Amino acid sequence: MTTLDSPIAAVLGKVTPAKRKKLEEGLGLRTVGDLLRHFPRRYLDTGSLTKVHDLKIGQLLCVVGEITECRQHTYSDRRTGRPAYRVEATLSTDGPDLRMTFFAKNKGASEWQAKRVATGRRGVFLGRADRFRNEWQLVNPAMTIFGVADEDESIVDQIGDLYPIYPLTKGVETWDISRAVRAARSQVDHVPELLPADVREEYDVLDVLTAYDWIHAPDRRDQVARAQHRFRFEEALVTQLVLARRRRTIRELGATARTGGDGALQLAFDERLPFTLTDGQREIGDQIARDLAQPHPMNRLLQGEVGSGKTLVALRAMLRVVDSGGQAALLAPTEVLAQQHYRSIVTMLGDLADGGTIFGSGEGTRVDLLTGSMTKSQRTEPLLRAASGEAGIVIGTHALLQEQVQFADLGLVVVDEQHRFGVEQRAALIDKAKTPPHLLVMTATPIPRTVAMTVFGDLEVSTLRELPAGRAPIQTNVVPLAEQPSWIGRVWARVREEVEKGHQVYVVCPRISGDEAEADQDDVVDVDDDGNPVTTSAGSLAAVDEVVERLAGGPLEGLRLARLHGKLPSDEKDATMRAFARHEVDVLVSTTVIEVGVDVANATTMVILDADRFGVSQLHQLRGRVGRGGFPGLCLLVTHAEDPTSPARERLAAVAGTTDGFVLSRLDLEQRREGDVLGASQAGRRSSLENLRVLRDEDTIVAAREAAEAMLSRDPALDAAPLLAEAVADLERSQQGDFMEKS
Repeated sequence: MTTLDSPIAAVLGKVTPAKRKKLEEGLGLRTVGDLLRHFPRRYLDTGSLTKVHDLKIGQLLCVVGEITECRQHTYSDRRTGRPAYRVEATLSTDGPDLRMTFFAKNKGASEWQAKRVATGRRGVFLGRADRFRNEWQLVNPAMTIFGVADEDESIVDQIGDLYPIYPLTKGVETWDISRAVRAARSQVDHVPELLPADVREEYDVLDVLTAYDWIHAPDRRDQVARAQHRFRFEEALVTQLVLARRRRTIRELGATARTGGDGALQLAFDERLPFTLTDGQREIGDQIARDLAQPHPMNRLLQGEVGSGKTLVALRAMLRVVDSGGQAALLAPTEVLAQQHYRSIVTMLGDLADGGTIFGSGEGTRVDLLTGSMTKSQRTEPLLRAASGEAGIVIGTHALLQEQVQFADLGLVVVDEQHRFGVEQRAALIDKAKTPPHLLVMTATPIPRTVAMTVFGDLEVSTLRELPAGRAPIQTNVVPLAEQPSWIGRVWARVREEVEKGHQVYVVCPRISGDEAEADQDDVVDVDDDGNPVTTSAGSLAAVDEVVERLAGGPLEGLRLARLHGKLPSDEKDATMRAFARHEVDVLVSTTVIEVGVDVANATTMVILDADRFGVSQLHQLRGRVGRGGFPGLCLLVTHAEDPTSPARERLAAVAGTTDGFVLSRLDLEQRREGDVLGASQAGRRSSLENLRVLRDEDTIVAAREAAEAMLSRDPALDAAPLLAEAVADLERSQQGDFMEKS
């Protein structure tokens, strides 16, 4: 008996070992269940098979036709001077004829192809329409030729009212999958039903067997929609059950309430602020204060626009914990960011960072820094002050996670740019507390509501939208060198003009040297229509070391230039940032280590080289480093990308068109195809969300969250839905569950 767990070979029929390997390894379809869950990415109306009168360039066609002409050509390859071969065929339809061209590596391959598409042959042809020399072309056609060995004439019988087009890999055609799916649907009698009948009825969700039939072989478009809704709801429900159970587990943990004591330190700090808190900063500060006063752990995400003052909100929370007799730790992903946090917090506290201990009655506390590059002697005193409780606030990188780092009473953990830390790393810091500490995670990347609900669904979300007074507008322009190569000269002239006005400039590069990337730099990988990666040669991208030398000896000669990237020794990085902050450097050439946390008020201009290699949100973060001191900001996005309609150029146009990070974050997700929503990389691997799209399926996610809460209220262990409980447990154990625990 064939089941969902049967190997895919059970339904493949007569296929070559090579094609079976492509299905199993290229598409990851190893079982019948994998095959049935490999859903079509689009559907062609049956009318597309014959009615091809109204062709459009780029239109995907699936036609049954007959070859009316076939010719072989031999020509000289311009690059090698050697003979080359091509076969040209004409496909007759009930509309215009379609020309097809096949290139061959040698004469034998050319003759084989010519025989395959010989005059009089009929078959099914799938490809895109195009125009060349006033003739319609069928570009890169995939085909099944009737009457040819190893090609199945029964393919025409598989074509219903809607023809499914599946995600493919090289060497596999959509009808290979369609044929196997049809065999699987006829052989598998029992498909387990995860969703209880009452849930299906309440949320108008199809049963699983009907959903499989309608998604693979629909008669109408509304059947496709109903089937897709079924599988999207199922995925959303399993995800929301995981998150809802985690929220309940967190609330059941005991924690020390941090009520703020007499509030002397926080009050003294507030009185010394040279500006007034924004309404958002005050409101979220009150939310956090209420959370800290509870006998269970706070678990809050603080997101906000670039420059909205998240660090100030976090510092006031840390001071409240110190006033309560506890300690706070701030974990940053890079040394540059940790050092910047240390400098800015010490500066904001002033003399309050020098005196008192957490056990004394004085207003002040100690602020210490711990990084991996510090020597043993440099670490000794900060370690002692953390262990004794003298240091109320400890700021650091991964060095905070090491075993020798101990705290007297760790009450609050603040994680900046939390997505850069793994589950084990965050757990290692939390485990240093005597009781579960309160947790505040921060991100400068605005997150759409449904992403927060799906990825960070176990946290309460606070959002800072209002910018403090003094933030100047930032003008952003795209510099398309493929179309206007001379504009690069104007870019460097503009940089020199800003320096002559007494201002400073950032120049950002995607590489350190040659093809060496920054350790935490994730290149954007554009994808084609099938989701396959389209990459750019790293060697052609601007690199810090080369750019510094070129500018110093050329257009910026005579200016004070410095370089900054993650491979430099820690003391050199710190010295460079301090020199830039003191205006001893005019132009800082850097990688993305300055993306977050760096705050130099006199910096007014940023030039981002090869800007098309960065994501929308990252460009927005980088741009936020300028215009922070009341002077108008300028950001120049330099690109060699040629096609103005490409995703890369669309990203740049979007960033130039708005400074609203929430608008840009939605676009970023749409362009990335949400491949990294639950932690999958951008390097072409399949998205962790298989059917669900957090922007498109907002209503489904909201309904699933409601259903999850109701189910757990009635049946916390999901005893009445054992198959659903098993799916939830699988997700909790998986990498996806691990990623959700990072939040």
